[in-house]
Amino acid sequence: MPLSLAPADPRHRSWMGSALEAAERTRAGGDVPIGAVVVGPDGSVLGTGWNQREELGDPTAHAEVQAIRAAAAATGAWRLEGCTLVVTLEPCAMCAGASVLARIPRVVFGAWDGKAGASGSVFDVLREPRLNHWTEVFPGVREEECAHLLREFFVTRRAGPANTA
Repeated sequence: MPLSLAPADPRHRSWMGSALEAAERTRAGGDVPIGAVVVGPDGSVLGTGWNQREELGDPTAHAEVQAIRAAAAATGAWRLEGCTLVVTLEPCAMCAGASVLARIPRVVFGAWDGKAGASGSVFDVLREPRLNHWTEVFPGVREEECAHLLREFFVTRRAGPANTA
């Protein structure tokens, strides 16, 4: 299935700002700066997440999973129908699968992930026709800002601790 040809909702840019703010919270834990929010049908943020794999020692502590868990806790329901997942980097297979299982009908993301993306680049879990739920995808929202945050992190990491001062 092709990517959505519908124009992005003007609110997507604003919501991506919240995801970018969440990504900044990874600095203390030293994780890859990825942030996510789950936005409810009324436009309010129901859950916020950021990568916490290093901080928690948990390989499933991706930003999207953290945001989905927080939104499910806030709503008291595992079905997040009518919600939108907004994330700074294209979701991986695990995170795309989690959003499908949570019945999230829309995913908005910033930067593409040409190595592990599962929302249209390497794989397309979100629109896999054999699954029972499909997702509308809005890629490239504030793409340069999202990509810049990631590039900056990896340049600093490759430079090593002695060269970061």
